[in-house]
Amino acid sequence: MAVCKDDVEILKPRTDKREYRRIVLKNSLQVLLISDPETDKCAAAMDVGVGSFSDPDGLEGLAHFLEHMLFYASEKYPLEDSYSKYIAEHGGRRNAFTASESTNFHFDVNIDGFEEALDRFAQFFIKPLMSVDATTREIKAVDSENKKNLLSDVWRMSQLQRHISMEGHPYHKFSTGNWDTLEVRPKAKGVDTRQELLKFYDENYSANLMHLVVYSKESLDKIQSLVEDKFQEIRTCGLSFLSFPGQPCSSEHLQILVRAVPIKEGNKLRIIWPITPAIHYYKEGPCRYLGHLIGHKGEGSLFYILKKLGWATGLFAGEGEWTLEFSFFVVVIDLTDAGHDHMQDMVGLLFKYIQLLQQSGVCKWIFDELSAVSETGFHYRDKVHPISYVVSIASKMRMYPPEDWLVRSSMPSNFNQGIIKMILNELSPDKVRIFWESKKFEGLTDMVEPWYGTAYSIEKVTKSMIQEWMSLAPNENLHLPTPNIFIPTDLSLKDPEEKIKNPVLLRKSSYSRVWYKPDTMFSSPKAYVKIDFNCPYASNSPEAQILTSIFARLVMDYLNEYAYYARVADLHYYISNTNRGFEVTLDGYNHKLWILLETVVDKIAKFEVKPDRFSVIKERVTQDCQNLKFQQPYEQAMYYCSLLLEDHSWPWMEKLEVLPNIKAEDLANFAPMMLSRAFLECYIAGNIEPAEAKSMIEYVEDIFFKGLNPVCQPLFPSQHLTNRVVKLERGINYFYPKEGLNPSDENSALLHYIQIHRDDFMLNVKLQLFALIAKQPTFHQLRSVEQLGYITVLWQRNDFGIHGLQFIIQSTVKGPEHIDLRVQAFLQMFETQLYGMTQDVFKSNVKALIDMKLEKHKNLREESRFYWREIADGTLKFDRIEAEVAALRQVTRPELIDFFNEYIKVGAPQKRTLSVRVVGKEHLAEYKATKSEVVQPDEIDDIFSFRKSLPLYGSFRGGAGHVKL
Repeated sequence: MAVCKDDVEILKPRTDKREYRRIVLKNSLQVLLISDPETDKCAAAMDVGVGSFSDPDGLEGLAHFLEHMLFYASEKYPLEDSYSKYIAEHGGRRNAFTASESTNFHFDVNIDGFEEALDRFAQFFIKPLMSVDATTREIKAVDSENKKNLLSDVWRMSQLQRHISMEGHPYHKFSTGNWDTLEVRPKAKGVDTRQELLKFYDENYSANLMHLVVYSKESLDKIQSLVEDKFQEIRTCGLSFLSFPGQPCSSEHLQILVRAVPIKEGNKLRIIWPITPAIHYYKEGPCRYLGHLIGHKGEGSLFYILKKLGWATGLFAGEGEWTLEFSFFVVVIDLTDAGHDHMQDMVGLLFKYIQLLQQSGVCKWIFDELSAVSETGFHYRDKVHPISYVVSIASKMRMYPPEDWLVRSSMPSNFNQGIIKMILNELSPDKVRIFWESKKFEGLTDMVEPWYGTAYSIEKVTKSMIQEWMSLAPNENLHLPTPNIFIPTDLSLKDPEEKIKNPVLLRKSSYSRVWYKPDTMFSSPKAYVKIDFNCPYASNSPEAQILTSIFARLVMDYLNEYAYYARVADLHYYISNTNRGFEVTLDGYNHKLWILLETVVDKIAKFEVKPDRFSVIKERVTQDCQNLKFQQPYEQAMYYCSLLLEDHSWPWMEKLEVLPNIKAEDLANFAPMMLSRAFLECYIAGNIEPAEAKSMIEYVEDIFFKGLNPVCQPLFPSQHLTNRVVKLERGINYFYPKEGLNPSDENSALLHYIQIHRDDFMLNVKLQLFALIAKQPTFHQLRSVEQLGYITVLWQRNDFGIHGLQFIIQSTVKGPEHIDLRVQAFLQMFETQLYGMTQDVFKSNVKALIDMKLEKHKNLREESRFYWREIADGTLKFDRIEAEVAALRQVTRPELIDFFNEYIKVGAPQKRTLSVRVVGKEHLAEYKATKSEVVQPDEIDDIFSFRKSLPLYGSFRGGAGHVKL
């Protein structure tokens, strides 16, 4: 039945206890089996070796459309959407994506549902059904997905790069597809899209072009038996992987400068070279080496100089899109407005740095350092969710020999100067493609990219021009980085004195409170530290919040050159503003974490405003505020919902209004006042002993609260900050209509929110159970059947411990008022389904939810974020999982129906609802025509009058002792 390749030893991390086996079925399907006795989720991913590069001419998006269609039904399981329904009912997720040369399908599921889920999954590749009706409906879904992306700069600029390439090369193609490419044009030519779909499937979906990864709790032998049984019927046509030889760019597409107009505010420079694909030298890691140096942010680096000159706020360098046949090396620079005026100097400096690398030669010590960091990273790699793991492996199996399926390109180990020099020499002026993005080019371009409508222009850039830019560029001291002091050398594990299951209060004072949780799960030499500065003066006005945001970004900015070395060594830090102040987070290897913490804390305590950096950061904050109007409409709806519900939150328009008048001296005056009163909420977890955790916070307290002139004073009891949420009135269907912020966006969006209760274990699980049962029917009815929009979800919502349910739908097909009616019609229709649910189905859903809840955290960061949510919300229910599982075991079917009837059903006596309706361009005329001059009884006209008119739920937060206010 199968050919076992026992002679292949797959390299795995030293800390990895899972077992792996490669097999090849008789139909030539290559499979990686993974046995993990500790897992509480099973997963599978199938990677099919055909993608958008294989789309027939005139049927752009066909491969992507086929990916959509395979989810519908199969001969063995003919009920439409039954695969998705089964996965959802057994606590799982499913998805797929279409890449250039492959299409990846994947799912995860609770353990007890895995065998049948795998059988349903296998039918995608054996005998799928693609009905005429489903075909038409799903073309609309593909079109909706494409419309969602039309105003996204990521999609627009990617397609522009493809457009400016050889028309005969598949890289040039439009890969998503839309109504025009899959319906209108084919029909005009007499082409039957469904027949082409079936033909494409028959000609390309062959077992020998597939790679499967299966992740289970069972032994390898049992998994192998299961795989042989489920997948042996996939036919094989003996096809070869399609090859698309040659670079996609001819000489006319090189040595070019493309000016492009983006949607969002901000300036960007992309410098791109076609290169030899580094996959052929993955153990030598030439692009890892060059990306490390060109993208470095330490002193003497290209970014350091650009930042010092006030020209750049970010830089990335490394290999971009690649296949076995072609690849691109990419440098992306985020420009300031001043940097926009110095484009030639920046390109000149980049080529001067490349010249420096050529003159310095390939440094073995740098390669060895990078190799050491990579090796440590591989062997102490965090565990991730099985679904993510199987996708990451399956999508690259075709590219690597089986022994390297896990490590892939992550661990360069063979030092080879010649190969690195070869790639370095390809980063030359005569092969460069420069894409320069700015709204300042509006009205100055003469071409339009056909699929997304991006305005652009092209001019030639000769080698002599770039040499001139190099000669005129500032004469700065570019140099290579110094040895990295943050590389960990002590990876020993601390042995916790006691196995603490949940965080404990380690220390409490008038200055701080420290929660502590040693690593008892992951056996990893890593730690997680969060210090939340609760500062009342940081959030008492729009100006204060903006100044706090600039403060946090400036501290990050000041630390950049020093702390970048820590990031290279997988020791990360983040400083960000919150609704109550700002927080500092450090996570990574614990060995050098204290060194980094000392530096970060010192920089905050001795904060000074550097006017030149203030101007740069203020410009970036302004752009970020301005760009909020380009959010997807459903994201705008979520923002408005939070603004309506959360007391003491400030609208971004007010922040944008105050920004122009904020000056460096304002921040210089504000920062000491902001820090003058503070309380530190701290969480320390991982490979750290209790005494060390205490010492850390004592050190922080000494810096901020002790000495002759302390930076901070403790908070008064009345100053401890609360989280208050508006309590909606029963029986009123509030609605907030708002025109979309981007007048060019055709999409409208609805957020239909049902507010239910304040945190309570029994009510929580009833809500969770209902959401689990209703999730797939919502998607099936409103997305698959009614085709209201590609984005159609039913999510739970939790605002600081106030729980509810939200339907979110984005659509070009119907306006939000109509969609709101369809949500209510769905709830009325779903009543019948819920009332008719059998006891067996009810028990099955309860078990699925219990299994989901008992799923273990995969790594320290995930565990820490779970516990931090309890601390930040103030709920402090660290035993939540166990308590909710116990509550779930008590819930009965009649109780769930009573819960639905009381809180969710249309017309329910306790029902509290709020609909946020964002109206897009497509539905604006209809909205204006029907909008009444007089505000309707349940219509919200003014957010802040609405907030002031309603009572608030009590806050779980309230101070060091959690006094409720």
